Amino acid sequence: MTQPSILLEIDQGVALLTLNRPDSLNSFNADMHAEIRNAISQVRKNAEVRALVITGSGRGFCAGQDLSDRNVAPGAEVPDLGESIEKRYNPLLRSIRELPMPVICAVNGVAAGAGANIALACDITLAAKSASFIQAFCKIGLIPDSGGTWSLPHLVGMARAKGMALLGDKIKAEQAESWGLIWRCVEDDQLMEEAMQLARHLATQPTKGLALIKRALHASTNNTFDQQLDLERDLQRLAGRTEDYREGVGAFMEKRTPKFKGQ
Repeated sequence: MTQPSILLEIDQGVALLTLNRPDSLNSFNADMHAEIRNAISQVRKNAEVRALVITGSGRGFCAGQDLSDRNVAPGAEVPDLGESIEKRYNPLLRSIRELPMPVICAVNGVAAGAGANIALACDITLAAKSASFIQAFCKIGLIPDSGGTWSLPHLVGMARAKGMALLGDKIKAEQAESWGLIWRCVEDDQLMEEAMQLARHLATQPTKGLALIKRALHASTNNTFDQQLDLERDLQRLAGRTEDYREGVGAFMEKRTPKFKGQ
């Protein structure tokens, strides 16, 4: 029986999605794209899930595209890589970014190419100290995709973004943290414990409010200051109508721990 390309576990409000092609450093092929698309759809539809953790099996997080899945043989027709991005990678990145819950990435090893940029598209990215990030596209004559040309300048500034993209150097986890590329670097044996502890905490928080925070922060990169003020007004109006807001205020007034239901 063929081993599944991804594994999905759901427990205590947390979905754990594991990329599961360890022999190829969890690189993407067509089957893996289909399976992860289905898994994220399940997560979105499951009202009990209030946080998602994405990680990889084996010694790497994700090496990006499996080049053997679209090898360019001598004399063969040139592939349309734009079609692959439009049909597979772009929908994946949009689905991760638009999930109405926190998405945590636990980078357990090398994250290269699209694998690096998928990790950077998550809301909170943790990395093991042995992990690294590589914008490997320039090594084969391509440009960073999967949102890389957007994420890198926003996260680390244009100078470092250009250095990463044009040189393709390995950025180790501790350097990634110091640059602001990721949230935190942790000891290898503590990575999953910390990621799951963080996810379980977020799964007890006001999920709709957290989703609105994501919307506001994402919009801020394109909005003017006045537009962002208007958006804050509109989203705060929505947040103030949630049951979790009512519970949060009630718990504060009654000096007790709130019990949020994500409603």
